[in-house]
Amino acid sequence: MQLANDVLRLTFDPTTGALIGVTALDGSAPWPILDRPDQGRSFRLLVPTRPFGDWHAGGSRRNTVHGEHQRLTDLEVAADGRTATFTWDGVVADVVGPLDIRVTQTVTLDDRGARLELTIDNRSPYPVETVGWPLVGDVQAPPDAPWLAAFSRNGYARAHDWMLRPTFTSFAGYYGTDLPTQLNPWSPAAGAPMSPFVLLRGPDRGLCVRVGSPEAELVAWQSELHPGFSDSMHQRVPDGDTVDGHPVAVRFSAVQLPHLAPGERRTLVPIVLEPYVGDWHAGADRYREWRETWMTPAVSPAWAREPHRWLQFQVNAPDDDLRLRYADLVALGAACAQTGITAIQLTGWNDGGQDQGNPTHDVDPRLGTAAELRDAIAAVRAMGVRVVLFTKFTWADLATPRYREALAHLAVRDPYGDAYQYAGYAYQSATNLLEIAQRRFVPMCFLAEGWLRVCEEEFAKVLALDPDGILYDESQHHMPALQCFDRGHGHRAGAFVYANDRELIHRFRRIAEAAGRPDLLYASEDGYDWEFDAYDTTYLRSDDADHRPLTRYLLPTVNVMTALTGFDDREMVNQALRYRYLLSHEPFNFKGRPEDAPRTLDYAARMEALRTELRPRLWDAACRDTVGARVTVDGVAHAPYSVFHGADGARTVVISNDDPRAIITAHVTLDGGGTPVRYRLVDDPTWHPAVEGVVLPPRSAAVVLDGDA
Repeated sequence: MQLANDVLRLTFDPTTGALIGVTALDGSAPWPILDRPDQGRSFRLLVPTRPFGDWHAGGSRRNTVHGEHQRLTDLEVAADGRTATFTWDGVVADVVGPLDIRVTQTVTLDDRGARLELTIDNRSPYPVETVGWPLVGDVQAPPDAPWLAAFSRNGYARAHDWMLRPTFTSFAGYYGTDLPTQLNPWSPAAGAPMSPFVLLRGPDRGLCVRVGSPEAELVAWQSELHPGFSDSMHQRVPDGDTVDGHPVAVRFSAVQLPHLAPGERRTLVPIVLEPYVGDWHAGADRYREWRETWMTPAVSPAWAREPHRWLQFQVNAPDDDLRLRYADLVALGAACAQTGITAIQLTGWNDGGQDQGNPTHDVDPRLGTAAELRDAIAAVRAMGVRVVLFTKFTWADLATPRYREALAHLAVRDPYGDAYQYAGYAYQSATNLLEIAQRRFVPMCFLAEGWLRVCEEEFAKVLALDPDGILYDESQHHMPALQCFDRGHGHRAGAFVYANDRELIHRFRRIAEAAGRPDLLYASEDGYDWEFDAYDTTYLRSDDADHRPLTRYLLPTVNVMTALTGFDDREMVNQALRYRYLLSHEPFNFKGRPEDAPRTLDYAARMEALRTELRPRLWDAACRDTVGARVTVDGVAHAPYSVFHGADGARTVVISNDDPRAIITAHVTLDGGGTPVRYRLVDDPTWHPAVEGVVLPPRSAAVVLDGDA
């Protein structure tokens, strides 16, 4: 049985309902993503018959239902061949046999791809813990493609390609799984909402797999190599369809963890399959275009919508690095004003310093009084410099009496009833750097109304200091927790602890507006895509030569800020110009003053002046990474560069030469016509004709204008 449109064809076994064929039709030739019916799969349910932890209770934690072993009880196909509903009324598990679980799958094709919905009615005496679905039994590379990879946001400020063929990058230790597996290199980024899509892609073609609704539920992406490596040292996928008599397959599925209790019925988060032609940008466009139908990014205060630069300064840390009394903030503000820096992120200003005493946002009496800090902020603002206070609401400090006596009942708890713990961060001394005495953190449950009230009370303390904004550090995760099993919080067992990430900030906004502060800036740390309906700015550290600006590509004009810690940080300044990043000056790892790194300060100021001069081309325009132009040096593709697209159709290309010694001549070709006309360097105001090429000295960046600019 087949469902097909102009871009995708899905083939199902009419007896079992297994997905036995997937073909992308949108390229120059069909791409048989799955063309081996014997490897067809549909869903995989984990239905444990033994509770967590009690291994003497009898039963099995590995009781699995394999969809391809089931028989359909009903199949309805629409007359147009684009919709089908599959029903399995009762399933058979591999340990306990028949189970009264009804599974219903609806597959609907539209002009872009296929949308799959799954409903589970659990009438069995056991919970349905995890669901792997849809499960593609074998994923092949596009025709003539030399490799196949899984691309997603997967780490701090990072987007990666994880190889699937001809090598397979395994995340799991071989001792912990039967097969090489990709699922969890960094748990927050294993799936939605931090990674709401994954691309199964070759260099010029791929399949975008994404969530189909903005529900705040955990959806992860999993790949497995069957039966294993041919060469474990190089992680090679065996050649051919079999090895030593075992089928060779790269299997992929979305994974959801609904923890469906006996008697519970639920429709899972829909999954969408959309083929595309192009590189990862084209795949990300499939997700972005959908997300733009329901999410509108928050708007920054007027001052933050201008090109500007920040300084981050750490006032104190757990080892008592008391660097600045509150009253002395005025002098720091004056230094910023003199050097053109117009915002300060003040870190570690709270009692105990950065990463100690969480969630307290009281002032530290060793540094002064609340009145002194408030007055200093007002004085700095009068100089034209804004003050943004560092905050943190994710954790409670395990070592504090407050946690032990008043907050422990609000912690995120695992299936065994214990609070999750995070190792915390090491500061300065060998005692801490060897992780002997660093502060341990407990992630707190954002689904517990009691914890949200604690956060609101702490935010009120910050608001009383009258800052220009807050920067919520580690707003993007709840490490190491993903789900909470404490029913005393008022949620179901296994509820997703990310569900109120945005709700908390919307509550802060309402509190601030009621206090007459609708203009407050709300910054996150490395915010994930969906958080931008609440936050208007995000801060990250992108000091990676292979940095892929996925957040920027998905949100072309939202405020993203990156750190400068080097004393001659030209490459980072050039990166910020390419990707429309704000700059955060952080000499001595955010413990120094602006004048401590004069070369970085000077080059950053020159870049900012250029960006301001060409604001319509470099600030108000949409940064689309490399989409819209090609850059070559000596006939070979060159990186890095980026392309800004103006509302009037103008394109501006920013090219960097990161080589520390070589002078290069780059040539720009604009997609769809248009001619590069002139260019200039960041630190040389002279404009040059671009027709014969763009000459870039070592460690420089050029801005190339098209048309009549």
